Amino acid sequence: VQLQAYGGGLVQFGGSLRLSCTASGCTFSDSTMGWFRQAPGKERAFVAAFRRSTSSTYYTDSVKGRFTITSDKAKNTVYLQMNSLEPEDTAVYYCAAGFRLIASTIRKPTSYDYWGQGTLVTVSS
Repeated sequence: VQLQAYGGGLVQFGGSLRLSCTASGCTFSDSTMGWFRQAPGKERAFVAAFRRSTSSTYYTDSVKGRFTITSDKAKNTVYLQMNSLEPEDTAVYYCAAGFRLIASTIRKPTSYDYWGQGTLVTVSS
């Protein structure tokens, strides 16, 4: 089972990027797909999640209204559209897959079973 995250890069303040995470080796139809980020010197933090069974979405407060998580079931891919980017969004972004998550655990990195390799997002001011 592998998760491949890509789409990061350097963008100016207020710009946009779309991250993608493709799963292989397993059909994650009953999973929750999450995006986390880790800035230098900080712990890995929850960004957004998509629960495939219900198509429910979850976001951390700081990205609500700016980021959108979507899923393409046919491509086994989850996307994170990031708009109005700020320097504070600079981090390595990781995608993750977990199973049988409930709302109270969906924001915890330890709830996820598989992780992608990370993709760097840098927002210049």
